[in-house]
Amino acid sequence: MEEKFLEYLKYEKNYSENTIINYQKELKKYLSYLKEHKIDYKKIQKDQIRSYLKYLDDLKYKNTSISKNVSTIRSFYNFLVLKEYLDKNIWNQIENPKVTRKIPNFLTTMELVELFKEKEFKTPYEIRNRLILELLFATGFRVSELIHIKLKDINLSEKSIRTLGKGKKERIVYYGEYAEEILNKFLSEARDILLNGKTSEYLFVGKNSIKLTRNRINEILDKEIQKIGLKHHISPHVLRHTFATQLLNNGADIRSVQELLGHENLSTTQIYTHITSEQLRKAYLDNMPRK
Repeated sequence: MEEKFLEYLKYEKNYSENTIINYQKELKKYLSYLKEHKIDYKKIQKDQIRSYLKYLDDLKYKNTSISKNVSTIRSFYNFLVLKEYLDKNIWNQIENPKVTRKIPNFLTTMELVELFKEKEFKTPYEIRNRLILELLFATGFRVSELIHIKLKDINLSEKSIRTLGKGKKERIVYYGEYAEEILNKFLSEARDILLNGKTSEYLFVGKNSIKLTRNRINEILDKEIQKIGLKHHISPHVLRHTFATQLLNNGADIRSVQELLGHENLSTTQIYTHITSEQLRKAYLDNMPRK
């Protein structure tokens, strides 16, 4: 039944390979426990579920990990009900443990100025790397979305890019003048040199015209940070967080930011309102004479 569930996620829900792997790991954890304790997954009772959750707690799993596991199991049982293997989903009666959501890291305005300060580009690689930075910040792309950009996805006249996000959900993202300038420079001066006579449908390529990987993007960002001496690590997701934070700080409504980020649920986007609210609180406490 596990394999049928994973096939359902892949072919009917259109989940990404990484997401399916995570579901598989979480489900395996649960099914292994049931096997060890001789429990039939179709007949599990509430007291047995409580014992399982206590087992995870005894293993010192954080609430975030337990919540992730519970959500996976609930999805598995929803699948069983949908396909009529079960009449009801007992896991719908189980609440996820409360999780304090960690506020994501983001760059300050001064750090952005330092990261994107004017510079001369002497090699095709420098042009490409600057374009990676510009697009990650200008669009809020996930790294998986960035590396899969194809030339046919780019609309130069509208300064937009079509992308497939989680669940292969299509959306359109936009970029501004800074990204436009370096994109045009990359397409006209650098990309053909990197391809070295070969062809590729992907925007970002490396040696032998091979599409850049997630790990290679991280390596490129690390080198860029070393050059300017920023104190903390910058991942593609930090730039995504910065994109969302800057939009909200400058007056964008949260539902627009949700669409631009490709979040399925508004609650996922609301984490960024905590950032801006905290900034407002700090500004008040720092400057209000009568607190």
